[in-house]
Amino acid sequence: MTRGHYDMVEIARRVLRENGFEPELPEGLADAIPARDPIEDAIDLRGLPWSSIDNEESRDLDQIEVAEQLPDGAIRLKIGIADVDALAPKGSAVDRYAGTNTTTLYTGVHIFPMLPEVLSTDRTSLLDGRDRLAVVTEFVVTADGMLDDTQTRIYPAHVRNHAKLVYERVGGWLEGHGEAPHDQTIAAQVQLHDQAAQRLRTCRQKHGALDFETIEARPVTKDGQVIDLVVLHKNRARELVEDLMIAANGATARYLEQRGYSSIRRIVRKPKRWDRIVELAASLGTTLPVEPSAPALSDFLAERRKAAPDRFQDLSLSVVKLIGPGEYALQRATDPDTGHFGLAVDDYAHSTAPNRRYPDLITQRLLKAAARGARTPYTDDELTAIATHCTERENGARKVERTMRKVAAALMLSNRIGEVFDAIVTGATPKGVFARLFHPPAEGRVVDHERGLDVGDKIKVRLVDTEPNRGFIDFVRI
Repeated sequence: MTRGHYDMVEIARRVLRENGFEPELPEGLADAIPARDPIEDAIDLRGLPWSSIDNEESRDLDQIEVAEQLPDGAIRLKIGIADVDALAPKGSAVDRYAGTNTTTLYTGVHIFPMLPEVLSTDRTSLLDGRDRLAVVTEFVVTADGMLDDTQTRIYPAHVRNHAKLVYERVGGWLEGHGEAPHDQTIAAQVQLHDQAAQRLRTCRQKHGALDFETIEARPVTKDGQVIDLVVLHKNRARELVEDLMIAANGATARYLEQRGYSSIRRIVRKPKRWDRIVELAASLGTTLPVEPSAPALSDFLAERRKAAPDRFQDLSLSVVKLIGPGEYALQRATDPDTGHFGLAVDDYAHSTAPNRRYPDLITQRLLKAAARGARTPYTDDELTAIATHCTERENGARKVERTMRKVAAALMLSNRIGEVFDAIVTGATPKGVFARLFHPPAEGRVVDHERGLDVGDKIKVRLVDTEPNRGFIDFVRI
């Protein structure tokens, strides 16, 4: 089979529709957006040295950060989150559309935004050099990496991003092999952010937070054709942002709970397939407890990262698959916490990406109401329905992104029928067995000799067929 010409963007639109998404904005939706920004009673913090770290090409910037060293060694952090609610209030046409898809879809060849781009990449984006409204989550990280909830504050502010930084460049600098930001004030700020992030990460790991290194391959296209699959790797800058956002999401969850507000929590339950995780650990010489234990699993992963770093990504992928996906759920202020198994935290709400995720926009409205001492904008029944819908749509988004990775991979592999590859089993269900190649990182179905395989098994496979239009890749086990 040889490559034909495939319109990848049109394939992406079809895949979205097949999974229940609306790929196109309703006609006239952008016209429903207010022409002027609302006049809000907000603190003027534009003079603070705010900065952001994101991908080079990103324009939908949700968060900026600034920090202050306190006399007792603690660090006060302010996380400015784009005030999307100000221009897309509850019940508006934009809000209704956002609540349909509930997420921005990244297909590798085209971005399908949750909000009209006039908002997400402009008026509600915290672009550098622009005055913007934000909802600030302010919290204090103590010297031992804990959060002092008595000092958490939420409030609206006028802000200005003074430096849009890029993950790869900042990560290289923090790791000792790159140039510092040219602005010395911003460079000092990033170092302080990193110091706080390292404290937070160390503290979470002591409580059993899981540290993964999973493969995320995205297609590289030229003239509409896939020419490569690029793997995004973690670096110090990505971890910095991740750690600060986890802290902010925990702080906001507790802020709402302490004030008696129900919310939507992001939860990851204890793994149903813990027995298989125990088997994988045993095959590598480690005994895990019979009952799920995040601290024990965290210690095992840390040991394997050190012992076999070249294979840690494969182990990470297997464990992630066996733990299973997260979900959104109603959390009443008086209910016991379900928690997030992977992060080893009890209180966790998505709040830091309202341009891209609908649950974060819901949380933003709850936070603004709580900060004012106003009545909650949502009933428990409404929050339950939103949580259920967002979970279902997130599962659909994962299917879309997985399918588009397969489309790209099928195009890449269409001239390699008959070749033999090393692979790892990534899924074993009644619907079939799936495996991912080590090089290139392409996933497909094992259609013969698959009986008895389970997640984490390493096998050799022969590529027997591809169908790029559907994203089908078929292997036989050797």
